[in-house]
Amino acid sequence: MKTKAEKAANERWKAANKDKQRVYRYRSYARKFIRDMATAEDLQEFKALIHDREEKEKKV
Repeated sequence: MKTKAEKAANERWKAANKDKQRVYRYRSYARKFIRDMATAEDLQEFKALIHDREEKEKKV
């Protein structure tokens, strides 16, 4: 069990780090989808999206 101090610290961190939380949550959703639910067609689409994103990052 968490102490009141630990709970309060967690709430402060959550309030101060909303963007990080969003990244962690979306990353988790993406991994879960790819691992457990994605079809071969979905995976091909993701590969293309990743390739396009990598090419875009190279140009920056």
